[in-house]
Amino acid sequence: MFAKTLVTIAVAITVGTPLHALAAAFNAKPGAWEMTISTLVAGNLIPPEALANLPPEKRAQIEETMKARAGKPSTHTYKTCVSQKELDQDNILKSENDDSKCTRKVLSKSATKIVVEQTCPAPRASTSQMTIEATTPENLTVTIDRVQGGASGKVHVDMKGHWLGASCAGIKEKD
Repeated sequence: MFAKTLVTIAVAITVGTPLHALAAAFNAKPGAWEMTISTLVAGNLIPPEALANLPPEKRAQIEETMKARAGKPSTHTYKTCVSQKELDQDNILKSENDDSKCTRKVLSKSATKIVVEQTCPAPRASTSQMTIEATTPENLTVTIDRVQGGASGKVHVDMKGHWLGASCAGIKEKD
């Protein structure tokens, strides 16, 4: 349950406003990419008031799951397709959820590095700082540090991506 949420957090980096007017185009190749995400959670990501509203057995199950995962990174690898249009609009990584209510502020942007701050309102209030770097046109690194509002939880995400080729044949995007 929490693994999918954390992967969602990791890929919630799409930038809604085109940034190409601010600096040169981001220096990454369009096509098929393999992304490996390592997520580390510290503390409780669920606000105390939300836990208080759960049935006791569900609350105990969630708390036990979170304790078991504490301090242990979770790693997930997937393949995705990135179009030239997405690169031009700095929509490098795709989001699984509707984060349209979140606001994003570009703190800095160059051809090889984008730094974004994202703030999302309740019920999943959070603030994230995300850095996406194109170490080469065929390699990306991403770091995300997120603080969950109303809870004591923090999430740190490290991602590494490498370009597989220009063709996206056979890659199924997440629904």
